[in-house]
Amino acid sequence: MANKQTRNQIVDAADQLFYEQGFEHTSFSQIAEAVGISRGNFYYHFKSKDEILDAVISLRLSRTNAMLDSWEIEGDTPASRIRCFINILVMNRAKIKHYGCPVGTLCTELAKLDHPSKDNANELFTLFRTWLRRQFEQLGRLNDADELAMHLLAFSQGVATLASAFQDEGFIRSEVSRLNDWLASVDSTNNTHSEVL
Repeated sequence: MANKQTRNQIVDAADQLFYEQGFEHTSFSQIAEAVGISRGNFYYHFKSKDEILDAVISLRLSRTNAMLDSWEIEGDTPASRIRCFINILVMNRAKIKHYGCPVGTLCTELAKLDHPSKDNANELFTLFRTWLRRQFEQLGRLNDADELAMHLLAFSQGVATLASAFQDEGFIRSEVSRLNDWLASVDSTNNTHSEVL
C-alpha cells in the first residue's frame, strides 16, 4: 500500500511540475524533492522520465474522463454541459494565466520534441473533441457537430494561450462571455448555421 501511495505521489508531483515547468525542464531530482524521497526510492518506482510521462498522461486521461462524467450528471441539457467545458477557463483562470492550458502546453511541447508519447497526449484533446461532438449532436447539430466541437476547442486554446501571454484574467472572463453568447446562437433552433467567433 505504501509503495502504491509513493508512486501516486510521484505521479501527482510530476504532473504539476510538467505543467508549471514543462516536461523537458523537469528533472528527476526536482520530482523526488517535491515528494520528499531519495533518488534510490524514486528509481524503485520509475526507471526513466518517459515512464513518468506515460503515468502522468494516464492520470490526466483518467481525471478528464471523470470530469466529463461529472458534467454529464451536472448538466441537464447538452447546452448546459457544453457550458461546463467553456466555464472551466474561468474556474482555472489563475493557473491558465501563469502556465497556459495543461493539455495544450503538454501536447505542443511533446510535438516539438517529436516525443514518442505525443500521440498518447493528444488523446486528451480527442476525449474533449468526442465528448463535445456528442453534445452538439444532442443539441440537434448532426451535420456540423464535429466542426463545432473543433471550433470550440480551437477558440478555448487561443484564449488560454493569449491569457497566458498577456497575463490577463479579464481577457479570459470576456472571452468566456463571448463563448457563452456563441453557444446560445448555436443552440437556437431557428439557426441552421452558427456564427463563427
